[in-house]
Amino acid sequence: MLPQLSPATADALRTALRRARYSTDGVRALLGQGAHLALGRGEVEPAYRASRANAGADGGELGVLVRLLLLGSTEPDAAVTAALAPLAPADAAAAGLLTASGDGWRAALDLRPYGDDSDGESDDDRGAEWWVLSDLDARRQQRDHVTGVGAASLTLAAATVRRQVGSLLDLGTGCGVQALHAVRHAAAVTATDVAPRALAMARATFALNELDVELLDGPWLEPVAGRRFDQIVSNPPFVPGPARVDYVYRDSGQDGDAALAALLRTLPEHLEPGGVAQLLGSWLHVRGEDWPERVRSWLPPGVDAWIVQREVADPALHVGTWQRDAGLDLTSTAAREQAGAWLDWMERERVEAIGFGFLNLRRTDGAPTVVFEDLPGDVDDPLGPEVAGWLDRVDWLRAHARDEALLAAPLAVAPGVVLETYAEPGVEGWTEVGAAVARLDGPRWRHEVDGPAAALLAGCQGALALGELVELLAVAHDRPTDELVAAALPAVREFVRHGVLVPAGPQA
Repeated sequence: MLPQLSPATADALRTALRRARYSTDGVRALLGQGAHLALGRGEVEPAYRASRANAGADGGELGVLVRLLLLGSTEPDAAVTAALAPLAPADAAAAGLLTASGDGWRAALDLRPYGDDSDGESDDDRGAEWWVLSDLDARRQQRDHVTGVGAASLTLAAATVRRQVGSLLDLGTGCGVQALHAVRHAAAVTATDVAPRALAMARATFALNELDVELLDGPWLEPVAGRRFDQIVSNPPFVPGPARVDYVYRDSGQDGDAALAALLRTLPEHLEPGGVAQLLGSWLHVRGEDWPERVRSWLPPGVDAWIVQREVADPALHVGTWQRDAGLDLTSTAAREQAGAWLDWMERERVEAIGFGFLNLRRTDGAPTVVFEDLPGDVDDPLGPEVAGWLDRVDWLRAHARDEALLAAPLAVAPGVVLETYAEPGVEGWTEVGAAVARLDGPRWRHEVDGPAAALLAGCQGALALGELVELLAVAHDRPTDELVAAALPAVREFVRHGVLVPAGPQA
């Protein structure tokens, strides 16, 4: 059954959830830190116990909702009636939210609070609080399963630029997570999906949160043919494999990474000048091919692109990861047959590994900047502000593309940048053998530097033009100025791109 929230049902449910404080803060306070962390790991019993122990003998209305909607418990009719008032349990069941179970009720869908505490560039993006409807984990092996607020959704949300825009497209919205964030910084939000069940979940989520989102039915960009947007975000079906669809949320139905290639070729057509598209994706590492060149071949003219590879998995790890994600028993005959067919396909296609990461595109009329980078490991800070800064810095570098313009600009070492030196032991103690500048925020970029480069960076305090600093350095090191300029400018451009150096003064 698809969820169908009438205005009256949505209003009554919203009233009940607010009264019970069914919010991220409310649930966290009820469960306590230990049980809340355990629930995040998928350990239900500590949360179940805490929901009763911390809210009185009967668990209270919030405890009932937590056990009913988050923990998969069957709760007595009287307790559910009180917790959901003014929404009657029978009306909640008619809307597809509950299922009768003996003398009580259990959840038919996952309904959970979701908050955004990220420090985006928009003040409106802080402290947002919503409720999200999606399928229960028990339905994970269904072809049209609709995932909730998962790792991929959180990853994309944290990497999205949050500047105010006129229009935003959430391509392949699923249950609507990216659109929820988008309404905080976009005047008009459009969301699309090809799956009827996903559209129903998103529609119910938007209705419950009183959000005005245009929701369109159709594959890929067909529903918005001829339209352009200031920003596009997408968590598309990005799992490379044979041309089949086992699960709509992850499988494109096209061979390998062909769907991602087609999307990148056409996406910029739907961007306004200066518009930005951000999406998650996976690409194949094919034997005998360079993966950046493979992805570069998909990009149309007229786009800046920053492609960041976060992970690389070998074929076995890739297949096993996504089979576990689907809740399969990897020892079962069916799972082994599926894995075998998947691995056979990779062998035929000469696939050595699968890359995963972010693809950031911007439509530009200038000379495009296209950069491919690896960023493995954890990133503690949200990448959204970093992407926004990268786009700004690329604009600045484009305006200072001529060497004369760059040399005339004053630059400063960014806050949070340090110089690290390292030494090795010897018979006379420690001997310094190298140095690097590193950022302590964002992606933690790190660059090895020699003595002259370190001295140049030390002089970048926003007071003198870069050319003046190079001339002083040439005198100090008794080297020709032209030689230092030729050596310094490529490194300076990379320092600016990575936010180690920032423009200072009136040209910033």
